[in-house]
Amino acid sequence: MNGSDNKKNNAELSRRSLLKGGLVLAGASMLPGIVKGEAVEYAASGRRKLGGKLEVSNIGLGVQNMSRTYQTTVPSRPEMLRIIRAAYDNGVTLFDTAEAYGPFECERILGEGVASFRNKIVIETKYGWNIDQNTGRRLPGLNSRPDHIKEVVEGMLKRLRTDRIDLLYQHRVDPAVPIEDVVGAIKDLISQGKVLHYGLSEPGPQTVRRAHSIHPVTAIQNEYSLLWRGPEEVILPLCEELGIGFVCWSPLGVGFLTGEIDENTGFAPGDIRASEGRFSRENLSGNMALVKLLKVWAAKKKATPGQLSLAWLLAKKPWIVPIPGTTQMSHLLDNVGANSVKFSVDELNQFNQELSAITIKGLRLPQGVLNFSNVEAPAKV
Repeated sequence: MNGSDNKKNNAELSRRSLLKGGLVLAGASMLPGIVKGEAVEYAASGRRKLGGKLEVSNIGLGVQNMSRTYQTTVPSRPEMLRIIRAAYDNGVTLFDTAEAYGPFECERILGEGVASFRNKIVIETKYGWNIDQNTGRRLPGLNSRPDHIKEVVEGMLKRLRTDRIDLLYQHRVDPAVPIEDVVGAIKDLISQGKVLHYGLSEPGPQTVRRAHSIHPVTAIQNEYSLLWRGPEEVILPLCEELGIGFVCWSPLGVGFLTGEIDENTGFAPGDIRASEGRFSRENLSGNMALVKLLKVWAAKKKATPGQLSLAWLLAKKPWIVPIPGTTQMSHLLDNVGANSVKFSVDELNQFNQELSAITIKGLRLPQGVLNFSNVEAPAKV
């Protein structure tokens, strides 16, 4: 198949996705007038709004592994650029990266990949790890000092080949810097037009409230999937209360929810999944019950397990947006195909009932990494 045929096929996939619309809502309370048992679609446009203002596609694209995969291989840069452009051709308008990915390299890849359509998309990136801005060397801990944030943003703009960052997240809450100082720096960047919106990743809830009281938070970015549902306890209700959008990283459970991992899967040296308790030998076999459930429902819905997993997230709330990452074209097309998966209210209730009978065992990340999540910023003195 030649390049022209590929382009036509991608355009047709995008057209079909837009015509078929978004995804169903999780319950009748979300949309008045739903008749029990009927299939419903969220939005024919395939678009959602974060913080009530920032319009993005139902499904975004994360580029974290485009400089080095979980398997520690280095992907082909031309192929990564092709995937980024194919995502746009298939309706994706939200692209996620961070200075820590590489470091720096994934921002460069994304900047090059989206250059021809930069003004038609939303770029979100993240600061906050302690990274030397000249060498890219990782230093211990975090760094959200106001002067450092502003220095980081200047480098981001160059790497991303843009004059503004649409959505800028604090990658993790810095326990040494009051959130009031952080938001103050962000407000300065917003007044200069270098940042349009801001958010927080894996924050403590009181820090969210404090930040939001100074300047509205557009989105929270946390891990959230069928494999890890922790945000349902505090963060998702908080987002609903304050009108904040929610972006899900690792919405496919680092590959687990696609069905490509089984009881006998081993992980390459350097693959973070090898140090995650949920993928240990003693926990993996029991956790496979979730994959089995997904495969049964995927067959019912004529979808893949990954598509079903993304559809479930989109069905939860109209302001939730998953950002699955990939380095394979087939996976990208599979992910955007989740836009066509529809459930009836009865089907969702039944799925959730069966889901509730499954208990996932094991920590989602190594404890040393988890220590950076759910942190509250120090008080402003």
